[in-house]
Amino acid sequence: MLVPLYEAVYERLEVGPGTRLLGLGCGSGLALLMASSRGADVTGVETSSPERLALARQRLEPAEARDARARARTRLVDGSPLDAADAQTPAYTLVTAFEPIGCLAGDAEGLVELLSAATPLAARGTPVVLAGWGPPERCATSSVLRVATKLADPERGAGSWRPPLRDDLEEVAHRAGLRPDGSGRVACPFGYADVDSARKGLLSTGLFDAAITATDQERVDKEVTEALHPYRRPDGTVWMPNVFRYLIARVP
Repeated sequence: MLVPLYEAVYERLEVGPGTRLLGLGCGSGLALLMASSRGADVTGVETSSPERLALARQRLEPAEARDARARARTRLVDGSPLDAADAQTPAYTLVTAFEPIGCLAGDAEGLVELLSAATPLAARGTPVVLAGWGPPERCATSSVLRVATKLADPERGAGSWRPPLRDDLEEVAHRAGLRPDGSGRVACPFGYADVDSARKGLLSTGLFDAAITATDQERVDKEVTEALHPYRRPDGTVWMPNVFRYLIARVP
């Protein structure tokens, strides 16, 4: 769903041959795959989801038919960015954190730790890209995500969804010792074949985990399905316009 965001960032930063990209929270690897298709060397780090990392490996690790050069350009790490350090190769020239931040209470702390570990692996002036949800009024999906807030245990705190704040990205950059150097907004509509696919897709993001823990799967499924109905089109598909924001910061 975030393909337009990846494309906009890669185009702006001229990602291509010669780029050594470190992707933090690489998830299922789609952003890395797109960078690799531009000729970039890519390293992905994922610590929170073994399942998504396994999918990234399926996408990125070379099949037997691929040549040795392709194999050398791709690396996936289950652990800290420090595990991606390699004294035999040059510093990374781009660091990305495309997993949208600022919607889960407490998610910024984990990203600050990742960035603090990653930036020593990059040269001075290297761009670091952070991504987040746009204003709630520009994101149709926000109305569905409010279900997570309503159902989550308020005492749980971390892990429950909250509306993004205007300066979320700048705050994370500041705490990680990075220097902001530009930003942008990109339209990223979410489209699904039907309501059931939309519900499953949204629940797979982890934004509803606290709500499921506080209540139960059946209730979350029911309320998310109801919240999706305004976005169901006559042909049964679901379409939710959204805007995402990205910040480019620099390693000092």
